[in-house]
Amino acid sequence: MQQRKVLAAAVTALCASALLAAAPARAEDVVRLGNLKFAHYGAVSYMKELCAKYDLKVEERMFPKGPDIMPAIVAGEVDIAALASDGAISGRANGVPIYTVAGFAKGGARLVAGADTGIKDIQGLKGKKVGVTRGGAHELLLYAELEKAGLTWSDKPGKDVQIVFLAFADLNQALAAKQIDAMCQSEPQSSQALNKKFGVEIMKPYNTAMGEPVRLLVMTEKLYNEKKDVAQRVMKCFVEATALFNKDMALAEKYVREQMFKGQISSQDFKDAMDNADYTYDVSPEHIDITTSFMQKYGVGRMAKPPKAAEWVKLDLLQKAKTELKVK
Repeated sequence: MQQRKVLAAAVTALCASALLAAAPARAEDVVRLGNLKFAHYGAVSYMKELCAKYDLKVEERMFPKGPDIMPAIVAGEVDIAALASDGAISGRANGVPIYTVAGFAKGGARLVAGADTGIKDIQGLKGKKVGVTRGGAHELLLYAELEKAGLTWSDKPGKDVQIVFLAFADLNQALAAKQIDAMCQSEPQSSQALNKKFGVEIMKPYNTAMGEPVRLLVMTEKLYNEKKDVAQRVMKCFVEATALFNKDMALAEKYVREQMFKGQISSQDFKDAMDNADYTYDVSPEHIDITTSFMQKYGVGRMAKPPKAAEWVKLDLLQKAKTELKVK
């Protein structure tokens, strides 16, 4: 009898050990990413391929433009998002509970004229129609350059330049069809316009106080404040993905061309796009404050209360991740 009890106890212990071994050591935490379909957003997108090693499952959802992500954050459908700084600033100004936790790309904008318009510089835009996406960094960059050139603008006739608001996806088609004379466009679409010969470069719009626009990685206050361990693992994954893309541009090209764009852009399009953009980690509070002041000046983003960078830029997770991964 005693022998049977000992045997039963041993079998029970063995079964329990087997079940424990079969169970995963830790369930993956799900993090929902809002992203945009541009070449320089590739490293952020790559996080979903890499984050399993950090016990994370990244679920990516693509949006047409940055401001479109804000309602999804408010609805609790997105935890982290990649977007231009003005989209994030506008969201924060209007009560969206986000923090900026990193910069992930800079550059990525180009002012392009129709190939047969004869426009060679920004002064040549006088009397012309210029396409741009409303509420994005490109709108801000365009206005800053027009003002610097002494040109006036409106979306109605009567000023030096008539602004035509179009989605990023529609700008190239409008330029090719001669519905607009020029556009302020993102990458790789602006490089495509040059390579397909229906567009010529006027300039890269980086010579105002804004400099090169920095795209922001934002995180909900809820994730940052209530799940610090998950937030830190997200940041380590982001830093590693970015470092990997910077080290291995062949991997970056393959992923962006095949996974993000499904073969719709050429190798040359990608290379030209990344000649005009960089994968990065950093952003300064000063850059965000300058961008905020430009938004106020030009009425971009409709801000209820313009936020100060010091109130909502939290770079501690980034610094810790960079230190642990030995990234400069």
